[in-house]
Amino acid sequence: YGINTVSVSEFQSGAVGGLYQTKSEKAIIVSMGTGTSLVYAERGGHFEYLGGTGIGGGTLMGLSGKMLGFTNIKHIVEVAKSGNLENIDIKTIQWFPGHMAKTRRAITANLKLVDAVVEIIDARTPMSSRNPEIDTMTASKPRIVLLNKCDLADANATTAWVNYLKKENVTALAVDCKSGKGINKLMSTLKATVLKELMDKREKNGMTGAPVRLMILGIPNVGKSSLINRLAGSKRAKVEDRPGVTRVKQWVKLKDNTELLDMPGVLWPKFEDQSAAVRLAFTGAISDDILDIETLAMKLLSYLAECYPQSLVERYKIEIEDSDDGLALLEKVGKKRGMVISGGEINTERAAITVLDEFRSGKLGRITLEMPEVN
Repeated sequence: YGINTVSVSEFQSGAVGGLYQTKSEKAIIVSMGTGTSLVYAERGGHFEYLGGTGIGGGTLMGLSGKMLGFTNIKHIVEVAKSGNLENIDIKTIQWFPGHMAKTRRAITANLKLVDAVVEIIDARTPMSSRNPEIDTMTASKPRIVLLNKCDLADANATTAWVNYLKKENVTALAVDCKSGKGINKLMSTLKATVLKELMDKREKNGMTGAPVRLMILGIPNVGKSSLINRLAGSKRAKVEDRPGVTRVKQWVKLKDNTELLDMPGVLWPKFEDQSAAVRLAFTGAISDDILDIETLAMKLLSYLAECYPQSLVERYKIEIEDSDDGLALLEKVGKKRGMVISGGEINTERAAITVLDEFRSGKLGRITLEMPEVN
């Protein structure tokens, strides 16, 4: 690439390089493996050294035009050099692959085939994980909302959300599709509430044997496949802890004459509320591939320090001070976990991955990321 300013000794230290491109420039980002990186931008057919930064190459590559709207490599380096990553406004988090537009059309087209809609949301983010377009798309059908992963959410907060939705004339149940908690109430609740009119009509007309057909909807990674597998009593749908696994619709027949139409997860085209986008990123509903892991972990730690400080103290054995920002907390976690690299620096990227993984798996305790509005 025409780089002549990197010494052999620097590359021998275990550096890893990656080619990176913004909307208008190419650059090479060299991760030094010590929480630092070097940046070279293309200038007239060769690459010119722009400087070193105090953050890892993985984090630096996360500061991409796709996420933050940068168009200039120099700007990225300046932000990285400042080290002030926590306060960066993740103002353009968008994740709307082409298959999601197709899913929206499929939902509308297949509604005529079902009797009701089962909308699954994340009990940790009951508002942020509700696709606002589902209200419009499914307005013609009865609907029940399941607050899934309730075993990972704050129990008191979940109760508050169920009551809030009830006041909004939405039938809601708190469930955990992996453990099966609350699932046995689904069909009886459906038939006694949102499908009561249909059930009464069928009984009157002697059609009690007709199948109940349900469409399963929700954003990516919210638990649709886990629900279907739990109801079916077997692994009928593919389940992974990452968004976008279900890509095609599929019918699943249950023993109790119920048929489920599993639709791929669908997000909305644009996040008007970026705080909602960040919450979805915390839970893994948005692919980590397009986000900066360290910035995300800093924001999560700041929230937990404010709302669930005991969770951090008990899990990581750290002391939280009033002056601690997200970066300070991340470094404390890394230090406690022994994530120290050469020179005594903290491997904040590794610490960030640990924090996010442990939050998502419930190892930090039962946590809810938003509360209903109080009238």
